Amino acid sequence: MTNPPPVQRPASNPVVVIPARMASTRLPGKPLADIDGAPMIVHVWRRAVEADIGPVVVAAAEAEVAKAIEDAGGRAVLTRPDHPSGSDRIFEAVSLVDPQGRHDAIVNVQGDLPTVEPEVVRAAFAPLADPAVDIATLAVAITREEERTDPNVVKAVLELADGARCGRALYFTRATAPWGEGPLFHHIGLYAYRRAALERFVTLPPAALEQRERLEQLRALANGMRIDAAVVDAVPLGVDTPADLERARAILARRPSA
Repeated sequence: MTNPPPVQRPASNPVVVIPARMASTRLPGKPLADIDGAPMIVHVWRRAVEADIGPVVVAAAEAEVAKAIEDAGGRAVLTRPDHPSGSDRIFEAVSLVDPQGRHDAIVNVQGDLPTVEPEVVRAAFAPLADPAVDIATLAVAITREEERTDPNVVKAVLELADGARCGRALYFTRATAPWGEGPLFHHIGLYAYRRAALERFVTLPPAALEQRERLEQLRALANGMRIDAAVVDAVPLGVDTPADLERARAILARRPSA
């Protein structure tokens, strides 16, 4: 007779981890790109601190990124430069800074989101209040018609009741889905992992649909893990190109606390 799986509790003690590396095909060195007098990674760290849900650690692939955060008064940990994904980098970082396992959840804020609002970071963590949820993420309703068919806009297929702001993710795809009347949701790649879920995720081999769609989160769904998505009002600006960087500079120049 097999033992039943352990009963999960609502996640209550998160740590926020921001993976950052200098190697970027379209914008090399972007963590240290200057925005209003501070490196971009420092702006991301500030937004995460403002979310006020737990301690914030930058998982840096290079010493110069770690130094930029430490010079700003933050905490950074140096991780291996050759990790295949951000998930692997944040898992190493958490293992280094919290080997005792005090933190029961890890909120993964991408290092190229300098304008992300603190309430968006909080929204990513909120679904883990449900003990059944392994991984939480974000989605926003698509309003631009061209994004419905754009393969670069990843769609989250959600089981979402009318008026609800959080629903179970059944699939993620670059195709236009689901069919029929109703909203389509743009997936935002900001995650919160229950710690046990992240530990399991990084040991799993890539799934067939993950490789076909080029979407890492499908590995979790293929292995029976539950992902819920909170619906927010806007997509945070991700900085991938010089043009994105100029947009971020314009936005943060207008921010009183920047």
